[in-house]
Amino acid sequence: MSLHDIILQTKLKTDDGNVDNISRTERYAKFYKKHPEVKWALLASMVSRNAGWFMTDLEGIPLKQALPYEKRQWLFLSVETANWLIFADAYPQLLLYEYSKRYNKPMFYLLEAFHVSAFMMEEWERFFRTKDEKRLLTSLIINEQHVIQKPVIDHPLFKKFVFHSLPFIFQDLFHFRVILFPTITGKLYGFSTHQFSHVKKRIELGKRLAWLLFHPLYHGQFLKFSNRVIHTGSRYDYEKYMKKTTKRKSPYLRTAFPIISHEIDEKEREWFHGQRLGKYYKDPEIPKRIELTDWYEKKQSQLHLLCMMKQYLK
Repeated sequence: MSLHDIILQTKLKTDDGNVDNISRTERYAKFYKKHPEVKWALLASMVSRNAGWFMTDLEGIPLKQALPYEKRQWLFLSVETANWLIFADAYPQLLLYEYSKRYNKPMFYLLEAFHVSAFMMEEWERFFRTKDEKRLLTSLIINEQHVIQKPVIDHPLFKKFVFHSLPFIFQDLFHFRVILFPTITGKLYGFSTHQFSHVKKRIELGKRLAWLLFHPLYHGQFLKFSNRVIHTGSRYDYEKYMKKTTKRKSPYLRTAFPIISHEIDEKEREWFHGQRLGKYYKDPEIPKRIELTDWYEKKQSQLHLLCMMKQYLK
């Protein structure tokens, strides 16, 4: 296969997988099954599930009643755009690693055709030599969070209508936003997010989630959930395993939202200019609480009550 064909096939496969949150989540998981040494792929799949669950929350009870349509659309677009951007940047990296394995030679210089940072081109070259799985995992976390900073987090419209809006600030302050790793036993593990607009905080969260996902005591449970449970975007994917769940509260993603077409200036993705990034490779601080089953049920009840109060006050 010629270099031109490899670039073309990589572009076609990336576009095909970047249709919506469901397709992205599935592609990441399938890649991890084939190449488990690239641990970031499983992390990306599990975090992408969380993105889908947040999206359908906006069309489920009680948020649909509590938030106006325009506010919910901005929240959806912010998550969808970040989800799309990360896949557009990362999936060509994964595919070119696959080609590099197939031909037993590094082909990461071709990432320039996909506007991937020089930082990641160097990190993939390093990984191909050293097989340092932990460093590659951290490097991909660093890269993904920088990729979305300028075009999403710092975008004037998203800043105005999302990250500086009352619903987002409220969820940030009271830790209603949480990244969950479910199990088919009904237990939930994860960490809550806060100060989401700061790239350093998101990278630290990513490292904590990676630590949890591949912890020898829990990894098998999370992998079993990933392999067994088809991602629909609805929180019922995992709530059906929980004792207190009685019915579906959020819809399927593909019935709730249309396919979104994205356009972005590739310069918006450029973030690496030779800055030092060594500080991000330090091991993360791990909170004492990692099982969130009871915490989650309590927070869901609080959110439901608050939304009912807001609806009543209208």
